[in-house]
Amino acid sequence: MNFLKPERTILTKFLPDLDEKLAYIPLLEMEKPQNPAIKIFRELGGPGLLIPTKYKGLGATPVEVVRIQRAIASRAPSLAIATTMHHFSVATIVEMIAQGSGTGFEWMLLEGIAKQNLYVASGFAEGQTGAGILSPNMQVKRTADGVTVSGSKKPCSLSASMDLLTASVSIPSKSGDGSELAVVIIPTTNTTGIERRPFWTNSVLAGAESDEVVLHDVKVPEQLISYTGSAENLDYVQTRGFLWFEMLISASYLGIASALVERTIAANKGTSSERTILAIEVEGAMAALEGLAQSMMVSDSNQGSDQLARALFVRYAVQGAIERVTAHAVELLGGMAFISSPEVAYLFTAARPLAFHPPSRLSISPALDKYLAGETLLIQ
Repeated sequence: MNFLKPERTILTKFLPDLDEKLAYIPLLEMEKPQNPAIKIFRELGGPGLLIPTKYKGLGATPVEVVRIQRAIASRAPSLAIATTMHHFSVATIVEMIAQGSGTGFEWMLLEGIAKQNLYVASGFAEGQTGAGILSPNMQVKRTADGVTVSGSKKPCSLSASMDLLTASVSIPSKSGDGSELAVVIIPTTNTTGIERRPFWTNSVLAGAESDEVVLHDVKVPEQLISYTGSAENLDYVQTRGFLWFEMLISASYLGIASALVERTIAANKGTSSERTILAIEVEGAMAALEGLAQSMMVSDSNQGSDQLARALFVRYAVQGAIERVTAHAVELLGGMAFISSPEVAYLFTAARPLAFHPPSRLSISPALDKYLAGETLLIQ
């Protein structure tokens, strides 16, 4: 079948055998807690996908990663969602290095992630209404050799498998006058003060390990603190981080919807025109995501308000396509397929939560409307 062939070809190029292994495991088995997909992805070197080759990673480009996320999601939705959070965290570290922020320790950290296939969970503010994606959401106290961090992140994907946790913090300055914005990197293996609590009670996407992570005065040494520097540096890192997140999460949910389209095509359901319409919808959405990914590879001169707006327009276009395609595909597959196959109902439900990731379409519409009229886009 040619549908999803380009995406699976790229996936096989970077992670040979992953697609075959995922296709062999029953879908609902991979969607349960403690599923084998997260372990397989680690064993095949997936955590290093976005890390540049000079830091011993696989060096996938934004366009390639978008295709890979769609391919993975078509086989294992929870794995795609979980790895989106890992990739976003890694991309934030890469962007900080590119901007000259941090301590210089970050490149060694990237090498460690790539060589040891470590998972990085995100403790950033994504998921909190009104909070920026790098807005501090942890409480910090300065110590003689670093800081202690307390707080909670829920949901936190990869909560059970994470080796490192990244979080944005506001650190009291050493002089005691004011504070400094920073990103802390917390090793989670054998670190005291880290608690995991059940949070995700829905069976849909339960395999992403999205439970609550609570920090109780966790010690972070100075070398694992990356100060973001000036407001300009923070703006740049936030913008790039926002773009990475919106792009990867959209590709993942589009991949889940694509799995339903693939089943419709394989079963030869509906008319040729109806099946083609489904493909037109998802391939058009994918082309928009690839265009966004390509723009990130050109120059940083396009960053800022215009690029943020473009990312949001693409994300909501993908979201709309998913809503239409999943409803139409399930209708074409028919009632008996829905009744007899829990996988069809599962994919239909699992493709829809893109609408729940902030900023919601309704909340951001006034800001986008003002942007279209000529104002600067403000995301709150």
